[in-house]
Amino acid sequence: MTKDLAHKRPWLFASLLFGLSYPFSWQLALPEYAAIIWKMAGVGLLTGYALRKHHSGEFVLLAAVMAFWALGDGLLELDMVWGAIAFAIGHGVAIALFLRHRRVHPVLSQKLLAIALLLVAPLIAFFLPIDHMWGMQAAVYTLFVAAMASMAWNSNFPRYRVGIGAVAFVISDLLIFARMGPLAEAGWVSLAIWYLYYGGVLMLATGVVTTMVKRGHYSDA
Repeated sequence: MTKDLAHKRPWLFASLLFGLSYPFSWQLALPEYAAIIWKMAGVGLLTGYALRKHHSGEFVLLAAVMAFWALGDGLLELDMVWGAIAFAIGHGVAIALFLRHRRVHPVLSQKLLAIALLLVAPLIAFFLPIDHMWGMQAAVYTLFVAAMASMAWNSNFPRYRVGIGAVAFVISDLLIFARMGPLAEAGWVSLAIWYLYYGGVLMLATGVVTTMVKRGHYSDA
């Protein structure tokens, strides 16, 4: 099965290899640049997965999202503000993608959940860091990722892949801010942050690609 995945979807296989193994790099005495490349590779390789045999339309938008998020992964290791900006740009492109695929008649409960996500996540982020200056910045950034997740949830992509993947991304970011406050001493938080983030992005990317394949926009995922 592993060989089959590596042969048919080499970019996805490589992403899984780097993304799932990245926390193990924390125990290695790697040069800074090597650790950053390893971190960026998990999501960055999903750019190639999106563009493997198709270089237009939604696949380009998805690839741009993956590229900006991967860039954000690297920049966060150097400067949190520039990392947040790269992620925010990626969220903006993702919102554009999901707006192109809005659900025509979402039920009321789904609308309310999307609105709650957009309003509640930034509010939670504001109160998590001990330093109130970081609280405001956390809330502003979370507004972008929450808007992305809200649009993903109300898109016509599968909620149980794309929607939940986007929500996992939001939870991951909230845990980052919680690490600046109530969870500062919790040893499990770093692992949870990474796997919620990478797992969420993986669900989102594969959900979009496989859905577009089924809709006839692409010949092979």
